[in-house]
Amino acid sequence: MPERAQVLVTNTTPLIAIAAATGSLDVLKFLYSRVVVPLEVAEEVRAGGAQSFGVDAFNGAGWLEVQTGPVVLQPFLQNSLDRGEASVIQTAMILGLPLVCIDETAGRRVARLCGLSLTGSVGVLLKAKRLGYEVSIPDALQRMRAQGIWLSESVVRFALAQC
Repeated sequence: MPERAQVLVTNTTPLIAIAAATGSLDVLKFLYSRVVVPLEVAEEVRAGGAQSFGVDAFNGAGWLEVQTGPVVLQPFLQNSLDRGEASVIQTAMILGLPLVCIDETAGRRVARLCGLSLTGSVGVLLKAKRLGYEVSIPDALQRMRAQGIWLSESVVRFALAQC
């Protein structure tokens, strides 16, 4: 098991994508000492109800640190991004946590502008594989796509080249 010193603040899409890829969110527990989920992200994950894809995996991951109150967003974030991405970036800045997990391009750009380090769902899977977590990257990518997770061809080629 790797040294789990890093803390991660995550957005909605990576949670759903990782649940699609692996069937659970355990890979996050394997990699990170804490996984912080802003309340806004938890609400997005659960928005479709208990039968929505990924909700079971999310609710079953009792070790996730779901924030109990909404975060007050800076106007720049509120006007630039959706609620989930903005809350991830704002939470990371408030808590002084440098690493965020965001898949969407706009959110990644703004996170970089805010001085944050980034990973995404595919980056999490690749890191886990490199550190000994049992995951087939080709199968994980296929399962993500089967659940409607959009992956660019360049991301797929990169991921397959890494494994």
